[in-house]
Amino acid sequence: MIFCGVLSLAPIAVYAQEDTAVLNVQISAPTSTLSSTDSLPDAPHAQDEEIDLAQLPALQPSLASAPEQSGNGQTGTPTSSSPQAAAPQSDAEKSEHEKAEEQLKEQEHQRVAGVMATFNTTTNHNALPLSSGQKFQLFFKSETDPWPFVLSGVVAGLNQASDSEPEWGQGMQGYAKRFGAGYSDSFIGNFFGNAVLTSMLHEDPRYFQKGTGSKWGRFLWAATSTVWCKRDKGGWGPNYANVGGNMIGAAIARAYYPASERTVNDTITDGLTVSAEGIVGSEIIEFWPDMSRYMKRKHAEKLARQAAQRDAQSATHPTSQSAPATKPQQ
Repeated sequence: MIFCGVLSLAPIAVYAQEDTAVLNVQISAPTSTLSSTDSLPDAPHAQDEEIDLAQLPALQPSLASAPEQSGNGQTGTPTSSSPQAAAPQSDAEKSEHEKAEEQLKEQEHQRVAGVMATFNTTTNHNALPLSSGQKFQLFFKSETDPWPFVLSGVVAGLNQASDSEPEWGQGMQGYAKRFGAGYSDSFIGNFFGNAVLTSMLHEDPRYFQKGTGSKWGRFLWAATSTVWCKRDKGGWGPNYANVGGNMIGAAIARAYYPASERTVNDTITDGLTVSAEGIVGSEIIEFWPDMSRYMKRKHAEKLARQAAQRDAQSATHPTSQSAPATKPQQ
């Protein structure tokens, strides 16, 4: 045991001697410039070095607790990998969503002749794409407007006058069935065509009004809107949502239509009929500003003619009545 203890202390003694020798060499190097009377500091003892080395583990917790420096050389500041770096991107996306919401609010005031709602129409070809929630919001706003109810009432009256679906009969009961079927057709078709499928296929449910160019070009633009639409990413492509929504609506309608109209041929015919009605609606929306300007111009010309006639009558009125002749003085 004693022999092992001596062997274990031998490396420490050798280590202390080597360190003392190194320190003596380093200190004695510049002694050539000193006088013989100058005294040199004593070399550190090995015991002192052992104490200093023993204190190193106690210093490690304090070094570990020191604040780390970031990539910019400042302590305590977050680096580029911190979660705050993603905040500007989320703010930009939020502002884009708000801008699309503002554009959507502007569309909710659009009407043809002050009656026909055209909330699904925009004249801004650079309009921001709508989110899925905004597409459902636009659908719900359009279908709860008074215009679909008025249109369904008019169509139900025409169908009752022509005795379509004779199984439903006449009177208020027949009219109610025809009215309910007409509004249900519109609601279901637009639900799938303007909200569900447009969200799934990333298509824009709005009609982008052309407004400029030749009349023939604008006519074709409006006619093709039923089968051609704008994508959420900005490109253009087939309008699967509109055609598919019309077909789905016609297929679901077989559940509440008379049994005689629950055939595949009736389903396809009704789906294509609704698509054709969409073309007519697009043509009205496209050319309504032209018709409105034409009627305003004609009305202004009529008022101008009436004003000119009144001015002409007032100008000739004093001359039509001759003044009484005065007798000459004698």
